[in-house]
Amino acid sequence: MASRLLHRPALLRAAPAAAARLRSTAVESALSSVADGLGLPSKYGHYINGQFVEPANGQYFDNISPIDGQPFIQAARGTKADVDAAVLAANTAYRTTWSKVSVTERSNMLLKIADLLEENLERLATIECVDNGKALRETKAADIPLSIDHFRYFAGVIRAEEGAASEIDANTLSLSIQEPLGVVGQIIPWNFPIPMAAWKLAPALAAGNCVVLKPAEQTPTSIMAVMELLSTVLPPGVVNVVSGFGGEAGEALATNKGIAKLGFTGSTATGKNILHAAAESLIPTTLELGGKSPSLFFSSVLDKDDDFLDKAVEGAVLFALNQGEVCTCQSRLLVQEDIYDRFMEKVVARTEAIKTGDPLDEATMMGAQVSSAQHEKIVNYINLGTSEGAKVLTGGAANDVVNGGYYIKPTILSGTNDMKIFQEEIFGPVTSVTTFRDEEEAVAIANDTVYGLGAGVWTRDAHQAYTVPRQIQAGRVWVNCYHAYPAHAPFGGYKKSGFGRETHKMMLGHYRQTKNMLISLDKNKLGFF
Repeated sequence: MASRLLHRPALLRAAPAAAARLRSTAVESALSSVADGLGLPSKYGHYINGQFVEPANGQYFDNISPIDGQPFIQAARGTKADVDAAVLAANTAYRTTWSKVSVTERSNMLLKIADLLEENLERLATIECVDNGKALRETKAADIPLSIDHFRYFAGVIRAEEGAASEIDANTLSLSIQEPLGVVGQIIPWNFPIPMAAWKLAPALAAGNCVVLKPAEQTPTSIMAVMELLSTVLPPGVVNVVSGFGGEAGEALATNKGIAKLGFTGSTATGKNILHAAAESLIPTTLELGGKSPSLFFSSVLDKDDDFLDKAVEGAVLFALNQGEVCTCQSRLLVQEDIYDRFMEKVVARTEAIKTGDPLDEATMMGAQVSSAQHEKIVNYINLGTSEGAKVLTGGAANDVVNGGYYIKPTILSGTNDMKIFQEEIFGPVTSVTTFRDEEEAVAIANDTVYGLGAGVWTRDAHQAYTVPRQIQAGRVWVNCYHAYPAHAPFGGYKKSGFGRETHKMMLGHYRQTKNMLISLDKNKLGFF
């Protein structure tokens, strides 16, 4: 099973000493550019048992910044030995320390973590930008503030919780107590490294668990900068981070018998393999997977030339947020046919006004794709779309705005919902637009996908604003808005977009198990024997 568990990307091979010295020189050179002034080391080890440690095999790999395609730091290349050490540390911490920490103490620690993230917002936002390639203005305005809010939200939720008691009869009492699972494994994606870590760490810790987390190999650095802060708050072993590749560290974590739950965010294909691993261990799993989200724009949107229309146009262009590397990217725009020409004229103009370029420039609105492989995949899909007969309304090509970086022009393709560009997840700044006649056809097209993660409905009609979202098969439907992710609203998918929920207090249920105490107050025996 191990050989087929997780996708195995092209791995960096162990290099001889001379090549290692050249890599070190390249890292130091890059550090004087895109990562200048961030105070990063030349390499990060794994974070295990409260400290950064060397990888068991001594191997590191280059972390490439999408901004210029150059390495800016090295990350430890994790193996089964590293994961085993992390799981052991987590189980020891749970047994000896964390399981004895009160709810009040856990809440206060989460609040302290939020404070530290806030105090270091500028630095963390910049590291996230360098690590992932997204625009600095997004990491400062969204990524880090959302992460802070999640820790504060769960810190508050657990202070307000109460247990459940019920009277079965005059002499029998039922008590239901929520207990942590123990040690949980978490695998996070590369598109929102710090926020996705916060989405999983905050509820897991709030529920009383210890964690072993694996970041994506494309973005292993920003979470380590976060761990430098968390190390001043949490006891050793409560959170452990092992970096590395999916086919090595990820596979080792998914198959480890010392964890009690798996939480995964990533592709649907890899999610299936994660689920197989969980089945082998008979442990619960939550999966937040891919999407092909539709946004429906009804005729009433264009009834007036006002602020709402301006908001709707921006809503359509939000496909370019985070370079389109969002699982809920509205990669299908469905526009009612009688307003199509007028509405899309405005959408294309707004799209062409997006400023692309150096993500570290706060005037830049859209940054770089996360890797050369992702860049190539997006270009291939654009070419596939045109070969299928789709029309390029704007963009449609790579964007050489920073030498060596991985940039794509924000792209809108016009076609039909049976095309692959409408059905397959591209994960880039590419959206495909088509028309619909009426509500019935709009809903039919929206639901004609294997995915069901997100959707958007734009209308001035209050009846449509309620009835249409109820018919759409998606876990999150935004109505007259898009890309809002508050901590106290549940988020998750239908169909092949996964199961379980992220965010909201219901998330705590995924990290706990229910113990029932059935208490008899009757002094008399049953009388059977």
